[in-house]
Amino acid sequence: MVVKTNTKTFEEALYMTGFGRFNCLMMLVNISVILAMAFEVVSVAYLVPASACELKTTNAQQGLMAGIPLMGIIATSHFWGYLADTRGRRKILIVCMSLGFLAGSLSALSPNWIMFSVLKFLSSCAVSGTYALALTLLSECTPHHKRSIMVALTSTIYLTSTGIMAVLTIPVLHLDMAYPIPYLNIDFIPWRLLTLVFAFPCAFAALALYFAFESPRFLLRIGEEEKALNIIKSIFSINSGKSGDDFNVDSLILGEDAGKFVKGMWASLAAQTIPLLKPPLLKNTLLLGVLFTIIYFALNSVLVWLPFIADAMMKSIEKGDNNLTICDMIRRVQNTPIEDVNQDCALNEFGMISVFIISVMIATFNVVLSTLINKMGRKRLLVCVQSLSLCLGSGLLYVNQSKLITPLSRLDFVMIHLRKHKCIDFQRRRGR
Repeated sequence: MVVKTNTKTFEEALYMTGFGRFNCLMMLVNISVILAMAFEVVSVAYLVPASACELKTTNAQQGLMAGIPLMGIIATSHFWGYLADTRGRRKILIVCMSLGFLAGSLSALSPNWIMFSVLKFLSSCAVSGTYALALTLLSECTPHHKRSIMVALTSTIYLTSTGIMAVLTIPVLHLDMAYPIPYLNIDFIPWRLLTLVFAFPCAFAALALYFAFESPRFLLRIGEEEKALNIIKSIFSINSGKSGDDFNVDSLILGEDAGKFVKGMWASLAAQTIPLLKPPLLKNTLLLGVLFTIIYFALNSVLVWLPFIADAMMKSIEKGDNNLTICDMIRRVQNTPIEDVNQDCALNEFGMISVFIISVMIATFNVVLSTLINKMGRKRLLVCVQSLSLCLGSGLLYVNQSKLITPLSRLDFVMIHLRKHKCIDFQRRRGR
């Protein structure tokens, strides 16, 4: 009988693997997942106005199309979280990315706005939980002393995704192409190509995840100690360049109270959900639910319509309408005679550059505010960001000078987006 004498907790063993090439590769994998999720969910912000000419959608129909991804996220995010906790983070992420790519790609062939909405709903359902799952996988493969930095860097990349998408729209939507597809009675024009461009990162992320490791912490929690130890040894080997046999650990223990692992779908789902609806977690669950509802209500509306707003503002300014409020600018563009409308529905280049600048500002503010969390406190910082966003958003409605409208709209969107991420951080501290 072999006696295992060198036993380490999971965190101790993970610390012993060091920090190096594996962790950088793992961060790149997670960045690809997060960008794929953002591209698929936020793509409606660019595809809805770009497809309006061909699909002949009304303002009401465009609003419904733009809100579809949020409905998908609300409908299935908890379901994917449950599957990840019972079937594995990596496996579920691969399934999510594959389904997202399939539904997102098929939406490029939509003959009407209804089919487009259905497919976008399915793609958003598929990728709805991937942001949290990707960060979880990254955290459970990163030593504790480097974990916060890696998560912060990955979150910053996510904040630039809308800007990257805006830049991609400039060359794609200005292509002169139209290939008829007789069986569907449609023409394959630039906005359909842009749909494929936005869906492609899901395929790339699924491929990257195929070569990645499962979370060793998850394997240890479900009793797969040998598999977890083998992954830990592989991480050590990749980081140090040494053989896994040189890793001086014989066995692993979780070293924390993670709760009892429950088998069975409904029993497991109840075990994870019911404690959130009972004291002492009920108060925090309700509080955070209200906060997230308010923040996402503001964030999603601005995020989805930002390219449309930026496009309308720039077109209005180009026509010399400099002394209008932002609402008047949008009305002026909407009421433009049909013969004066650009029939290819290509979004204004300067408007998309403006969206890119906003994304860079968001990422920069996220880094700056992340350094202030420990000094100001999470709750105080969240209150300050929300208050500033309220003031900027209210002032935006009454300013009628284009030179003031543009910076105010940028700052307001920055503060709204940052409220979401500080609330997520606040939840992490209060809800566990």
